[in-house]
Amino acid sequence: MYRAATVLLLATSVLAATCSCSSAQPVRTPSAQVDTWAAAPDRLTNSYQDRTIREIVHTTIGGGSVRLRLSNVFGSAPVRFDSVWVGAQSGAAGVVANSNQRVQFAKADTVTVPVGAEIVSDPVNMTVHPGENLTVSIHVDGDTGKVTGHQRAQQQGWYADGDAAADTSGAPYTHQVDQWFWLDAATVQPSYPAHTIVAIGDSITDGFRSTADTNHRWPNLLADRLGPSPQFGVADEGIAGNQVTADGSGVSAEARLQRDVLAQPDVSTVIYLEGINDIGGHSVTSAAELIKADSLIIARVHAAGLRILGGTLTPFDGFHTYSPTTEAIRQAVNNWIRTSHAFDGVIDFDAAVRDPSDAHRLRPTYDSGDHLHPNDAGYQAMANAVPIQDLR
Repeated sequence: MYRAATVLLLATSVLAATCSCSSAQPVRTPSAQVDTWAAAPDRLTNSYQDRTIREIVHTTIGGGSVRLRLSNVFGSAPVRFDSVWVGAQSGAAGVVANSNQRVQFAKADTVTVPVGAEIVSDPVNMTVHPGENLTVSIHVDGDTGKVTGHQRAQQQGWYADGDAAADTSGAPYTHQVDQWFWLDAATVQPSYPAHTIVAIGDSITDGFRSTADTNHRWPNLLADRLGPSPQFGVADEGIAGNQVTADGSGVSAEARLQRDVLAQPDVSTVIYLEGINDIGGHSVTSAAELIKADSLIIARVHAAGLRILGGTLTPFDGFHTYSPTTEAIRQAVNNWIRTSHAFDGVIDFDAAVRDPSDAHRLRPTYDSGDHLHPNDAGYQAMANAVPIQDLR
């Protein structure tokens, strides 16, 4: 799907009602927008006034222009974005000389986004390379109320007092943050036909416990596998603690599927890895419950004309939510994923990271230490497990 308006300002419910999604094997033109970076929005408790947030995002595909999508979906008050700039990162909080450019919205320098809405910027003419870091600097001049953002960035950012969005030295940015604020996605216009791959999941897709500032989440590492001129941008829509059936850390996968997956631009393939928190948190008490919820999500993705690849649930023996009962549910769900042909393809993440001598546990060399989340090597093994030929 491609949101073609220069500026799109819609309540989430309206966005869901007006979504027009691509076919299963879409034919695209080089003018299509795709996600080069994304982070699923959630509720943050922060509130800011007259501060500039400088956020760092890592690209997965290049293009000749970039648009930013800012979200106030979970906010408690309208947010006035007084000054927004985008450039190429230099060092920590610095920006490459002459790369920092002001971002406009319907040709205006400032914009106010109502509660429950999001906005897409005008295109900024700049060359974006795959695998580089961009700085996005956002100044807010009024009380923001509760912030929409992403809780676990695994990426260092900064903030400065006052309006420092145009600054390239980085000197005013004396305070560190480890979240993303308001920034929902960055899209680019590739010079060749390309599509968006969306990875929806929980903390394992979010890259929790990977090394900060290294972009070693498995979706990032998958993007690296796609090469220097990839045909896909990768949108990481993982939220730590997320569940399929129940709200908690982020709204449920069922509730956010439209906004975080189906409404992304020019999606062709969805990679789905969800359910371990439903099992461990007892939101489901049987494999049948989770299979039913997954089947409904598959049906919605197919109804939108998209492909969906199912990831098997990875081992977690040794984590505090593990028990023989939860393990039995995980094994039953994985058997269904592998054998039912409900998905358009299977990514056997379980086989990629489990201990060969104990299939209930992560391989020790892939364990970050909590027995649930992989380390960098484990995330690399997950990225390596994705069959590239199934990405279309």
